[in-house]
Amino acid sequence: MTLRYHSPLAQVLLISAVCFLCPGMFNALNGLGGAGQLDPHTANNANSALYATFCIFSIAGGGIVNVCGVRFTTALACLTYAVYTGSYVHYNNTGDGVPTIIAGAVLGVGAGILWTAQGVIMVSYPSEKEKGRFISIFWIIFNLGGLFGGILPFAINYYSAGSLTNSVYVLFVILECAGAATALFLVPPVCVVRDDGSHATIVQSPRSARRESLEVLRLFGNKWMLLLLPMSFTSNFFYGYQFSQYNGAIFTLRTRGFNNLLYWTSQIFGSYALSLLLDLSRWSRRKRGIYAMVIMSVSFNVVWACTLVMQLRYTKGTDNTDYPGGLIDFLESSRAAGPISLYFFMGLVDAWYQNIAYWIIGTLTNDAHITARYIGFYKGVQSLGASVSWQIGAREIPYMNQLVGNWALLVVSLPTMAYTIMQVEDRALDDRLLCSFVRDNESMVAGAYGWDLSPTQFTKPRSPKYLARHVDSIV
Repeated sequence: MTLRYHSPLAQVLLISAVCFLCPGMFNALNGLGGAGQLDPHTANNANSALYATFCIFSIAGGGIVNVCGVRFTTALACLTYAVYTGSYVHYNNTGDGVPTIIAGAVLGVGAGILWTAQGVIMVSYPSEKEKGRFISIFWIIFNLGGLFGGILPFAINYYSAGSLTNSVYVLFVILECAGAATALFLVPPVCVVRDDGSHATIVQSPRSARRESLEVLRLFGNKWMLLLLPMSFTSNFFYGYQFSQYNGAIFTLRTRGFNNLLYWTSQIFGSYALSLLLDLSRWSRRKRGIYAMVIMSVSFNVVWACTLVMQLRYTKGTDNTDYPGGLIDFLESSRAAGPISLYFFMGLVDAWYQNIAYWIIGTLTNDAHITARYIGFYKGVQSLGASVSWQIGAREIPYMNQLVGNWALLVVSLPTMAYTIMQVEDRALDDRLLCSFVRDNESMVAGAYGWDLSPTQFTKPRSPKYLARHVDSIV
């Protein structure tokens, strides 16, 4: 990997910094339960509004990013994070939660576009042998945002038992605005050149809004997108329970901040460890995926089994918790060690699940424009699941029912993930197809095994021999 400004590594580092400063800070707030508020009701409703619009604009995000590019769309999207965080200053001073809920809906628009752009850069820019490593690099830097964001409320509210102060929210707003400025240094996919001289995409001209809209609609009939629906729906669903009904329910405010540090730290280590397996060159890609899937599946089920043991001890949270002995403080080592360790492992297996999800999508195609649509579809369905999850929390569904629902969704998602991994080859399917099915400009590349591939544009016909040598420049 070479660190040139137009290299995949440089661009992944830039989008990682952007997500460190924006979604990383958002995760730090959400990880406290109720976005740092003692009463989580407003935060839960804001998150429901957020993920509802997130769902819509993620699915549309692939087309938006393809038509408008990654630079200015990402920068504008980052500003919506600052609007959302700033709304809590108003809430602290007035107790009026309506602006926060509206800001949540606005953030959903920006987040849908930002995460689509992020997925394109992280999944389609690297070569085949580097995908696991690049996903790991992003996940480590991104979760350093959650780690850093967890340190701030933990330190500032160490002696406080109330909601986060205005100064914490203002500091987060400043950091999120810095993320918007960082996004202005991103370059278009067509300018990205890998170390071997190949490009992330050969599409030179802007995409039409009409064509992108049609391609997005076709995703609803795509075999692989439909197979991965359970994975997409589940991948953020458990955050609502873990952040609010676990961390936010039975720990003191400063311990929730401390738990956040451990949660995001575990994600950093988990992501790095998994990348070593996913890029292990002496094994085929299918074999690597199968082993990663087995490790993740067993670990996730063990963690939820332990969570069930904990959940049997309480039925309500925050100041009215019926957890034996009341709220847990991290200084009470005998009471805190087990519950805090469990939260650490929740973060670890979450990182494995998210990394494998992105890796699976990365095996489907290498073209940046197709990836934008796939990632947008994935994030859209993911956001729908998260919206449902946060609304369940806002409606005060019994904690045990939430736990059972989360665990059941996870189990349902595993078979289709495993099936998709079993179909994985050492190169994305469209790599092979493009060498055999070359058409004139704006022609369609035929799909195989039910694949639904998008048009690939060529400036002039190329011979199969040329394409075989330069296949990474095409897909």
